Amino acid sequence: MSNFNFSLAAPRARLIALGVLVAVAATGCSQLKGRQGYVVDPLLTSAITPGVDNRESVEKTLGRPTFVGQFSDNEYYYVSRETRQLAFAKPRPIDQQVLRVRFDTAGNVAAVDRTGLELVSRISPEGDKTPTLGRERSFFEDIFGNIGAVGAPGAGAPTGQ
Repeated sequence: MSNFNFSLAAPRARLIALGVLVAVAATGCSQLKGRQGYVVDPLLTSAITPGVDNRESVEKTLGRPTFVGQFSDNEYYYVSRETRQLAFAKPRPIDQQVLRVRFDTAGNVAAVDRTGLELVSRISPEGDKTPTLGRERSFFEDIFGNIGAVGAPGAGAPTGQ
């Protein structure tokens, strides 16, 4: 017979199993943070002043913009977004800042606008089908629906005049 003491081994095994379970649960519920776009420095962005700065000084202070206006190159946009993701879920935005710098025709700063997360649109798709107008047709109507329609009277075929 062995001298192995079961009274000490059982609590130790339970403690190890509990530790492994806690470690697995903690790694499975981890949150991932992400940052996209421009890294905002509040001191630098507040230094841009309308009437004082121009296009060159803005680029030297803030760097190249995230993108330039679509209809005119008189607007610079600096976009920054922070996201959080729980395990394998889709990332959700938790903070967003858009800095828009507008220039006049001479290239001087005319205005500086800031917006945040309040302008982010939340789109909720409606199932896996897009609702459309028109008739509902069955599978067989789609396949055999046009048989006999070509050349039928009243279906746009030329009549024998």
